[in-house]
Amino acid sequence: MTTTLDTTAVPSAKAFVPHRRSPGAVALGILRKVPTWLTIAVLIIVTAYPLIWMFVNSLKSNSDFLNNPSYSLPETWRWDNYVTAWETGNLATTITNSLIVTVPSLVFIVLLGTAAGYALEIMVFKGRASVLLLFLAGIMIPGQMIILPLFNAFSKLGVSGSYLPMILIYIAGGLPLTVFMMATYFRAIPREIFEAATIDGASMLRSFFAVGLPMMKNAIFTVAIVQFFLIWNDLLIALVFGGKKSLNTIQVGLLNFSGEYGAINYGPLFAAICVTVIGILILYLFLNQRIMKGLAAGAVKG
Repeated sequence: MTTTLDTTAVPSAKAFVPHRRSPGAVALGILRKVPTWLTIAVLIIVTAYPLIWMFVNSLKSNSDFLNNPSYSLPETWRWDNYVTAWETGNLATTITNSLIVTVPSLVFIVLLGTAAGYALEIMVFKGRASVLLLFLAGIMIPGQMIILPLFNAFSKLGVSGSYLPMILIYIAGGLPLTVFMMATYFRAIPREIFEAATIDGASMLRSFFAVGLPMMKNAIFTVAIVQFFLIWNDLLIALVFGGKKSLNTIQVGLLNFSGEYGAINYGPLFAAICVTVIGILILYLFLNQRIMKGLAAGAVKG
């Protein structure tokens, strides 16, 4: 009769002793991180300095701005520049006008651009590559070339002096880039997902709204932010097609700080710019994670 004994290995106390790095290894590890820290510090300075410079100069008087270095602190902190900026720039009206032309333009750009990207990448039909090239050709047409024909066309239609010309131009100008980006994002989604939806009885319309749009949320946020900045920061279209002072957008309103002979009231001007920039920064801070996910979504083929 034989018996077997179960043996269990018991680790010694030395096995739990943490490995201590030598001072030289610690110093070498720190030295290797120094270039990374320096790079981050330089990027922070490059990004933050213009914002700080703009805020400091928004609190200066004109004589202070013109007679002292631009990087110096104000001799007198003119917080009333923000009140002057709000009244002179008519910011309440101009910001409202910018939202009126930006929001509907974004809605149509995103909806039509996403639908076109879905059709060009998911649906199979003859000539879809040529259609995509036609959309891409729209990116290469400078907006300055078509301002005069568009102005004549809107004048003959009798819609000048309203928001409609600006909204239509923003939609037409934003669609080529949006269609191209959306087609790229749809290309990263496995086609089998849409084929499975079709087998289950989903129509193309239902497949687009129930399958395509939910999977494209991050991409839609990215495209919407890109188009938002393009429309919000536009000056030329708003200046030409606005027509009336009551239709001025925020960028056109900033021209109110220039005097009759080119004199500029710098303090209130920088204050008005600060007000508009802060709103955009807050929007970006809330959506930056979605933007990063959207930028990475179309980078690889799914």
